[in-house]
Amino acid sequence: MVTSTCTDVTTKEDVTADALLGMLDRWLDLITNYVLNRKTSGFVEGLTNKLKVLKRRCYGLSNVTRLFQRLTLDLEGYRRFSLWPPATP
Repeated sequence: MVTSTCTDVTTKEDVTADALLGMLDRWLDLITNYVLNRKTSGFVEGLTNKLKVLKRRCYGLSNVTRLFQRLTLDLEGYRRFSLWPPATP
């Protein structure tokens, strides 16, 4: 249905719709994947963002063990390293 609509629009030679059609052509698989399965890559993008921020914060850190300690602290947080047990609801 989407591809037939895109071909209808391209035959009309509308210049303003070219950007939209290009975007749909590039991202159609991912858009349909989300609509059909409700799956996104949000977790992976968030993790990648955390790693990039950690790399910026730890610039010049030469000890790889310290880098992974900081990564564990950022991902697990105080839940893993707290002296007190977590509160139960």
